[in-house]
Amino acid sequence: MTEQGQHILKRTVRRSHQLSAESIAKDLQTLCGLQISTTVHRELHGMGFHGQAAASRSYITKCNAKCQMQWCKEQCH
Repeated sequence: MTEQGQHILKRTVRRSHQLSAESIAKDLQTLCGLQISTTVHRELHGMGFHGQAAASRSYITKCNAKCQMQWCKEQCH
């Protein structure tokens, strides 16, 4: 991959973190005219970008949030 391709790849990943490697490869293909398949994965790992699943958060209802806030205020004093 050329330096220009690496620069575009890095810029694309930094702009939107939720893109898949396939969509990034399509973007590079349209911008640079490069035919890329597994090269994107190799380059991303070489640059220090690794895919990770988002952490799940527990759902807190308004009632639970109100109770938690009340408990925190009681414990504060």
